[in-house]
Amino acid sequence: MRYRLTVNLEKQTVDRKDLPEEAAWLGGRALLDSILLAEVPPTCHPLGPYNKVIIAPGLFAGTTMPTAGRLSIGAKSPLTGGIKESNVGGMAGIVLSQLGMGALVIEGEFSSPSLQVLLIRQDSAEIVEAPELKGLGNYDTVAALKERFGQKVVIISIGPCGEMKMAAATVAVTDNNGRPCRHAARGGLGAVMGAKGLKAIVIDPQGARPLKAVDAPAFSKAVKEYTKIVQSSKRTTFLQENSTAGLVDVNHARGSMPTRYFTAGSYERKDAINAERLKELIRQRGGSMGHTCMRGCVIRCSNVFNNENGQYLTSGLEYETIVMMGSNLDIDDLDTIAQIDFRCDNYGMDTIEIGATLGVLAATDLFVFGDCKRAIALIDEIGQGTVLGRILGQGAVTTGKIFGIRRVVAVKGQSLPAYCVQSIKGLGVTCATSPQGADHTSGFVSEEPLSREGHVERSRDSQINMVIADSLGLCLFTGLRAEHNLFVRLVGPLTGKIPTEADIRSIGRDALWQERTFNTRAGFGPGHDRLPEFMNTEPLPPNDTVFDVEDEQLDRVFGEYPGHS
Repeated sequence: MRYRLTVNLEKQTVDRKDLPEEAAWLGGRALLDSILLAEVPPTCHPLGPYNKVIIAPGLFAGTTMPTAGRLSIGAKSPLTGGIKESNVGGMAGIVLSQLGMGALVIEGEFSSPSLQVLLIRQDSAEIVEAPELKGLGNYDTVAALKERFGQKVVIISIGPCGEMKMAAATVAVTDNNGRPCRHAARGGLGAVMGAKGLKAIVIDPQGARPLKAVDAPAFSKAVKEYTKIVQSSKRTTFLQENSTAGLVDVNHARGSMPTRYFTAGSYERKDAINAERLKELIRQRGGSMGHTCMRGCVIRCSNVFNNENGQYLTSGLEYETIVMMGSNLDIDDLDTIAQIDFRCDNYGMDTIEIGATLGVLAATDLFVFGDCKRAIALIDEIGQGTVLGRILGQGAVTTGKIFGIRRVVAVKGQSLPAYCVQSIKGLGVTCATSPQGADHTSGFVSEEPLSREGHVERSRDSQINMVIADSLGLCLFTGLRAEHNLFVRLVGPLTGKIPTEADIRSIGRDALWQERTFNTRAGFGPGHDRLPEFMNTEPLPPNDTVFDVEDEQLDRVFGEYPGHS
């Protein structure tokens, strides 16, 4: 039986209870959503005592299923003001699940100026003070905690951006090599941890055991089928060979790669930052492709990037970072981008949000596109908490307001990721209507990218299916989201409670309804389900397209939601 651990930082109490029977099929995002809607006042201040941080492994995390150990972290977002789930790889989801935990709920706030660490072991949990961690980056934090609690511990932590309660602050999770390079990056969840005075969660893996299915033979058979599908996928081969950097060429060709802060969809110097250039530098410097962020991954989409002296710099130089810190800022140097990536990981800041923020700043005299040294210096200002840095650390919308800049590419306060949606309009529908704010992982739609028609149903189905994947713990790159029959044959034998395909779909449908309900109660309305108005009128080269899906169509995505209007 999976359990829920509730930690009250104000009262210094720890309470452990079994999850209710109705949560048998719920994990990850769906379980998180149900707790948030039931227990967090939608109108509460995101950085106040009534907000809660909820951490939930996917349902399949900790089983023998490969590439299925993702972790959901959520709260009311200080960036969007609405519900937020941020999905992350690394080892925490697997180990928490193998220790029997279904959900970790952190409530209250520590009143002392000191910091606290939550230590989780197989049969116990305790809160310990750790004033020595104040102001440390994630890498030094992890090193200090490993020295104190053992080299094998798995760590969830925040950097100084989280301590300073910046709305672009991330939550870091250690990867398969113990490095804090996997991030629940979007929505400013690191700031919520920082507001509670919680610097880190340390998980001792001693006693962790793979989860046993109720019907082990049937589960094993379905896992083999799932694994075969993932391993034989052309997507898997592409990612193993190119990492996500392979998407640079894909989006450049499609005209959907942000360039000079979303003023163009292709980059004339893309060969300087694409997968071929990345692989060339990795070969020269002794890095590696095919890196895994979690144990048992068969996709291996990540990489290890070394500096020019052959020293480790960052794990996982991903497409989003390459583009938002590269073509988006007119920076055509992978070394600069990797230096920025390391700093963002260490300080604990979202590379998407901060890349967009620097794009906004380029409309002032404080930053010029293409200035590599200035970009690095600004990242350091954010991490060090200068006056300008504290402004930028609050994200693109706040920066735009302070400097009087109206061309800000965001929805519900959250910057669009590394896709120009005028050239991929189905994704634009998702970015506009997702309760999570603009987010490509909320439901990617790539069919008929330049058409204005047919995206309502595509986006709705994609958003539902993505919630299912996030709830089961599946990596986005498995590509498995609509295979409800396969999920039936996995969930049933694992839990002993057999679902129908309709039950599987309801996991995603009902969780989305809960997210929409939370946001409605927080004050969101149809007007929040819109892209920035300039996207409707400014043609984006090279396709010279605008986002012309009508508002009435956007309102239909959830307005025609059966049973949940």
